Amino acid sequence: RVRYVRETTSQYRVLSSPHRCHLKGRARVLLLSRYIGDRADRTNRMDVGGGSSGGGEEEEVDRAAGAGSSQPQRMKIGWPTDVRHVAHVTFDRFHGFRGVPAELQPEPALAKAPSASKTAFGVSTESMQCAHDARGNSVPTILLLLQRRLYEQGGLKTEGIFRVAADGAQEQRVRDQLDLAASVPEDADVHCLAGLIKAWFRELPGGLLDALPEEEVARCATEEAAARLIGKLPAAKAALLDWAVQLMADVASEEARNRMGTRNVAMVFAPNMTEEVDPLTALKYAVQVMNFLNLLIERALRQRQQDQKKKQPK
Repeated sequence: RVRYVRETTSQYRVLSSPHRCHLKGRARVLLLSRYIGDRADRTNRMDVGGGSSGGGEEEEVDRAAGAGSSQPQRMKIGWPTDVRHVAHVTFDRFHGFRGVPAELQPEPALAKAPSASKTAFGVSTESMQCAHDARGNSVPTILLLLQRRLYEQGGLKTEGIFRVAADGAQEQRVRDQLDLAASVPEDADVHCLAGLIKAWFRELPGGLLDALPEEEVARCATEEAAARLIGKLPAAKAALLDWAVQLMADVASEEARNRMGTRNVAMVFAPNMTEEVDPLTALKYAVQVMNFLNLLIERALRQRQQDQKKKQPK
């Protein structure tokens, strides 16, 4: 049993130690501090190995200096085999981590992540949770949530919807809430919801319509030609475009109240559908995209009228 007792402010005396030395002052303190470290290392190794041969007694060190000692505390390290299986945790991009023990569960608000991604904007649809709309299109749930709230709050009948800019601070707050918990605050106004829908398309990697040849978009002059051009889009983006066109058609159908006809709606959406880097090129191409979207909106409205006529009793 080794005991270190503080004798003076600059000396230590070692009791029952074969390493007793007769140095004084700072040299003695330094030598003894090394000795203390060596003994502690041997003690830890003996603890890991299951104890010493002398009946398993632990060597103890009594420091009268208390907080004045600069020696770090030693941590016991167990055997690699001393482990136990607590829980089996899996992860998927729709529900996040599953099987996490209750004591490690995150807060309820944080547990509602919309996808494997940490943000709802600026990510591809492959990394987001999607759902089907009424037409069977696979659409990110974040867009469906914004659309539902927009309709519930009378956004379709609001003058200048999708044209009037939202309050920047409110839009950023709602965006942060969507990233954090995939929910929309109750006080979010319709212009904020509309602005976030446009922002989602504007920040979509690769742009929604960038896969289409620009010269073919520019040559589109009929609704049939525009419909055929959609077939050249990847399936995921074609579904997104159909959802967006139906949304724009819903807005244009309320033109008498919101003053947003097909061309006005196409005009405000067109700059958000491509990812052009050069501003001048983007401006020129936006005009062509606007005409392309206008044809698709008018086609959607005409199809709705035809469907309504078919449903009317003869």
